[in-house]
Amino acid sequence: MAAGLLDREVTLKDRIKEDMKGALRSREQARLESIRMLLAAIQRREVDERITLDDAQVMAVAEKLIRQGRDSVEQFRQGGREDLVEKENRDIAVWQSYLPEPLSEAQLDQLIAQAISQTGASGVKDMGKVVASLRPVVQGRADMGKVSGKIKVMLTAKG
Repeated sequence: MAAGLLDREVTLKDRIKEDMKGALRSREQARLESIRMLLAAIQRREVDERITLDDAQVMAVAEKLIRQGRDSVEQFRQGGREDLVEKENRDIAVWQSYLPEPLSEAQLDQLIAQAISQTGASGVKDMGKVVASLRPVVQGRADMGKVSGKIKVMLTAKG
């Protein structure tokens, strides 16, 4: 099996599986649970869509779990369940380790400005083109909801 991994590029999913084995060996129970949750979400999507996820799609699954985790943290805080807040934050930290380094505000603004000029977008009606051109570049490095909001502001100012 190990020789098979050397023959091809190691995917993000392979790395997650190896990390799971490492957590199992080192008896890191909390980390193991977080990784298993991520792998289950990946497998669920692969089965539902009858596909094998590539790295970008695996990152999208991790991002979705992180978003859901952050929502849960807020609900647990409101309910006074600090024990569950801590657990959710541990899970989020593990899942974030599989995403690339986040973009700074300045980098994000620069990428959006480039995408607007490259697509020739002139107003909010062209927002879809800009989002589509940016998605592969910012996937896993910025919250797409936030990116869409920034694009809308820039295009509104332009149009």
